[in-house]
Amino acid sequence: MKGSEWGFETLSVHAGVASGEHLGATAVPIYGSVSFAYDSAEELADIFGRKKSGFIYSRVANPTVNAYEQRITALEGGAGTIATSSGMSAIATVIFALCSSGDEILCGESLFGGTIQLFERIFVKYGVSIRYLDTDDLEAVRSAISSRTRLMFIETLGNPKLDVPDLKGLAALLAVRKIPLVADCTFTTPYLCQAGELGAALVVHSSTKYLTGNGSVVGGVLVDTGTFDWGDCGHEEIEIEAQQIGPELAFLSVARRHVFQNTGCCLSPFNAYLHLLGVETLALRMEKHCSNALALAQSLCDHPMAKQVNYPGLDRSRYHNLAKTQFGDRYGGLLTFELASRDQTYRFIDALKLAKNLANLGDAKTLVIHPASTLYRDCTPEQTAHAGVTDRMIRVSVGIENSNDIINDFDQALKSTGGIR
Repeated sequence: MKGSEWGFETLSVHAGVASGEHLGATAVPIYGSVSFAYDSAEELADIFGRKKSGFIYSRVANPTVNAYEQRITALEGGAGTIATSSGMSAIATVIFALCSSGDEILCGESLFGGTIQLFERIFVKYGVSIRYLDTDDLEAVRSAISSRTRLMFIETLGNPKLDVPDLKGLAALLAVRKIPLVADCTFTTPYLCQAGELGAALVVHSSTKYLTGNGSVVGGVLVDTGTFDWGDCGHEEIEIEAQQIGPELAFLSVARRHVFQNTGCCLSPFNAYLHLLGVETLALRMEKHCSNALALAQSLCDHPMAKQVNYPGLDRSRYHNLAKTQFGDRYGGLLTFELASRDQTYRFIDALKLAKNLANLGDAKTLVIHPASTLYRDCTPEQTAHAGVTDRMIRVSVGIENSNDIINDFDQALKSTGGIR
């Protein structure tokens, strides 16, 4: 539905379901079938030979998953989507499709701890170099590009540093060298950020988070935004595919046939069904996440115990103006702040009554975690510092509850920890 006249909210509900499909069902059915039968051997052979479209085996494609992929494509305004079993598998699919031993990846230095572990423990082991850069310094990025560089990977909103890279600036300097910008948009979602319009060639999400929004199911998506010329990209395999099927879908075809279906990182039909239900309310939820996060951040700024309150929606944030431009005057549902010590952060978390202490974000519920002792415990001190993580930091994923209830819960926890407003 690229170029659809429908608005974002309408696409969230209706995209991927054509009139008359699924016997008139308004919710996409769960096609719980491993494979799909055809009346003739020739028809199945034609589907295998890509002469005809159709479903063969659910590890490759499935009708429920396909409907979900179409909906995400519509929301991103992209060329196509591959839905995967997790956000990590979406990232891995990109890297496997674009990189070989001896190649190099440039990436922002403030990545999520799990992404760092994927890069360092898997891809470095097989000969792919990872170079971490300060994305605020565009000249440093330009200087780092070499003949070995195959892509640049960034997060549109750093987790948990909450830094905001200049997507247009990065995409422009990479385009000169025909290098794709890959953007992890998990924390902004297509509702806040249309990364393809800002120059990103590929977008990934952990749809476990805001896309689904209820903490019930794990999944990921990989979207080709349709803005990159895969017919002239320096990847022989993809360029050959572009000559055969056209450049727009060449990357996705190689990624699906050569990586996705062979690594088995497919999304189950049931999980796709739950993702579809979650996406229907994405716009409504993101508005509430953003307004609640701003209210909590402002409240914490006024509290004597809370230090280094970090939220791009605050005027004092160095990224406020850039975030305002790139995210449409909304700033996401994630914030961090610090207390006096690790012990104090533990006591604060233990005193919370409404917010939950767990390793997830983007849930309808407000969630907290101490990143240094959990998500970054296996990272080096340098990696932890680059991510902006300290021993005193608390990361908050602000939910969609009543904002006063969230603020009051934080107030009572701070009071019980030793501070009185």
